[in-house]
Amino acid sequence: MDLKAEVYGVELEKLGPIHYYNYLGIEKINIFDYVLVQTENGIEVGRVVIGPVTMRFEEIGYEPNSIIRKVSDEDKKQVEENVQKAEEVAQYAKQMVKELGLKMRILNADFTFDRSKLVIYFGSDVRIDFRELVKILAKRYKTRIELKQVGARDEVKMIGSIGLCGQEACCSRFLRDFSSIKMELAKTQQMMINTAKISGRCGKLLCCLKYENDFYKEVLKNVPNENTTIEYDGKPARVVTVNVFLKEVSLQVIEENQPILIKVPFSYFNNSNSQNE
Repeated sequence: MDLKAEVYGVELEKLGPIHYYNYLGIEKINIFDYVLVQTENGIEVGRVVIGPVTMRFEEIGYEPNSIIRKVSDEDKKQVEENVQKAEEVAQYAKQMVKELGLKMRILNADFTFDRSKLVIYFGSDVRIDFRELVKILAKRYKTRIELKQVGARDEVKMIGSIGLCGQEACCSRFLRDFSSIKMELAKTQQMMINTAKISGRCGKLLCCLKYENDFYKEVLKNVPNENTTIEYDGKPARVVTVNVFLKEVSLQVIEENQPILIKVPFSYFNNSNSQNE
């Protein structure tokens, strides 16, 4: 049986994963409205970013829970208090981390709407035993506490950064999911393989390397790689450079026992390939 439901996509954190909920209430819900939803952590505040749309349960991957209600003016006061309290928690946690000598970076703290749980996000380059820190925090705040370590890319997404382009980093501006970025992308785009110049603030390869990769793959289709030897006009030739923007290849060939450099348009290789086929 193909089960379907009318659902809304809700993000619980800025640019975080989208969770789907149905809605049985009367009050109209619009995009960008804030709502209360039930999660595994308790009742949380989320922002509607999709919907309403009809989706199959198979697409969603689970049976969606219901949105409890839109956030009211009274709820907003509670949210503001939670945010202020969470900021206080983060500062206190940083102080305790320093006193305990833990090699971890406290990034953020977040209460569920009903304060039934407190999640503290941190980054670290080493394995951390934070049991003593949890005891101290639990004793002070009297609630369930979870310390959640995030990766380098998520850490930058949380605190924000400026990219090499001079704009706010993509991860904190619009990227919801991280793609797998490999060195092959930089090689395809003929970027100088200098990790400092092709890495972001997180130390990982730039996410934007993937944006234009399909264009480069299409343009360079059938074009030989640099430093390879091919046959040109019945003679062996070495590929010296490949210029994507001029769409030409520089070849070194031997004429009368002398090496000479000639420039060949990309179209030559595409036409040659078509003829061979």
